[in-house]
Amino acid sequence: MKEIDFRQDLLPLKDKIYRVGLRITLNAQEAEDLTQDTLVRAWTRRAELAGVKNLEAFCITICRNLALDRMARAENANQPLEAAGTEACDTAPGPDERLERDEKLQRVHQIFNALPERLRTALQLRDIEGLSYAEAAGAMELTEAAFKVTLHRARKAVKTQYEKIENYGL
Repeated sequence: MKEIDFRQDLLPLKDKIYRVGLRITLNAQEAEDLTQDTLVRAWTRRAELAGVKNLEAFCITICRNLALDRMARAENANQPLEAAGTEACDTAPGPDERLERDEKLQRVHQIFNALPERLRTALQLRDIEGLSYAEAAGAMELTEAAFKVTLHRARKAVKTQYEKIENYGL
């Protein structure tokens, strides 16, 4: 691999690292700190990165490990994500349809945030970040088969909880 350039190689990964950190910690400020710490740690270890096949997965692994270490030290309670950005610029649906859509989205966010960290991370890496199974499994330090099982359980848990709420109420 070529020599690592901060602006060309690491800086473009900051948004993905931030989103992964946000999904794990559920705290925007903590995610920003994790992003910065991940980039600094990757930059200080740039001499070792010549043997790394996938820099993105390597940085996500660093971010995940840092987040888990911080959570273990602080014994954080999960905080729900703010409902920022839930309203789209859609003019077709009426106010009642928008309200219903926003309520459904809020329920999905609540269900997602209530999942255990491992399941949240699996969904984040594969379904939101779009990583391949191999990359996501490497970032979570799992075998590909174990990652697929974890992802299936996460999707099933979200679906079951959502159907439970929709069919039977809160």
